[in-house]
Amino acid sequence: MDEQDWAAAETELPLAGLTVIDASTLLAGPFAARMLADYGADVIKIEHPSGDPLRRFGQVRDGQSLWWKVFNRNKKSVALNLSDPEDAARFLELAATADAVIENFRPGTLERWGLGPDVLAETNPRLILTRVTAFGQDGPYHRRPGFGTLAEAMSGLAAMSGEPDGEPLLPSFPLGDAIAGLHAACATLIALRARDRLGRGQTADVAITETLISSLGAQLSEYDHFGVKPARLGNRSNNNAPRGVYRCADDRWVAISAPSRAVAERVMRLAGRPELCEEPWFADGSGRAAHRDLIDEAVGRWIAARERPDVLAEFDRVEAAAAPIYEVDDITADPQFRARSLLVSVPDADLGTVTMPTVPFRLSQTPGSIRWAGPHLGAHTEELLSRPLKEEAGR
Repeated sequence: MDEQDWAAAETELPLAGLTVIDASTLLAGPFAARMLADYGADVIKIEHPSGDPLRRFGQVRDGQSLWWKVFNRNKKSVALNLSDPEDAARFLELAATADAVIENFRPGTLERWGLGPDVLAETNPRLILTRVTAFGQDGPYHRRPGFGTLAEAMSGLAAMSGEPDGEPLLPSFPLGDAIAGLHAACATLIALRARDRLGRGQTADVAITETLISSLGAQLSEYDHFGVKPARLGNRSNNNAPRGVYRCADDRWVAISAPSRAVAERVMRLAGRPELCEEPWFADGSGRAAHRDLIDEAVGRWIAARERPDVLAEFDRVEAAAAPIYEVDDITADPQFRARSLLVSVPDADLGTVTMPTVPFRLSQTPGSIRWAGPHLGAHTEELLSRPLKEEAGR
């Protein structure tokens, strides 16, 4: 694709024409900004001249973090020290013509630098300011430092995760940050839509703890009405059975979910226990969950006697839901993911190509795209600022 064709393709992206300043670091804020960049927003990544900490996160090849390359794809990098008045003034120059700013500094930090909501609104009354923090912009905890792990702890997620007789369990990947990033992207778009109707910008206050609590379902409502707390059940569920992971004869694993009576009946007939379907308690999910030991023993024994391909084939034949427990190499080889081009190889000046998941959802008329991987530190500073940056060591 030549430059003219590439420019034409850029204008067809659904968020083309929007300018977003990503002044956040690490994961939640950059995740939100990447969502917007994938669908055509011109995202300007503001980094301290020492670089975003994500540049040193996870596996590093030839000095390049693959997390950086993935989370900051489709963005342009500008190096600014926002605590410096001159660089803060340059930031305001960018904000004056932007549509949104996403930041995740501890509350009060932007204000201390002279870049708070009032200053930004005076500079650009139509600007959306999305602020992502652990606890929000007010309340007794608002000045505490915090990351997704703290939200996973305080949301109730860790308490309900793990085996019944085990310790609380935190996810081994940044779940809280990813969920907060999705909410922040959504909040930004909603605020932009409101701006189109009302003609003015506003501030979106996104707390990682609150987005995760909101995503955990009706646990607070059930506690309010019934006084019950979510229990650690391992891979089981309080709402249906069978549900969990099961070991096959070839020492590989499958996951099963039967959220409806019809599917649960198919599984029990397949497992050779059709009589359980006639029990009064089998009629609803909570009844089946209360008898999960009996159900799991039958299903687990049937699966343990068969190799995984045979188990999956039988579940497919009776139209019951089962899936293999994949490791990362299984994902790359799966025919469904290959057919939908889940993985793409993105050209990169540092590493040649970087393999990463494609855009997270497909739009029929205006699909998103990945144009480049995470850029060099400050690669677009000269292009995007009207005055050259001061070159001062250590800044």
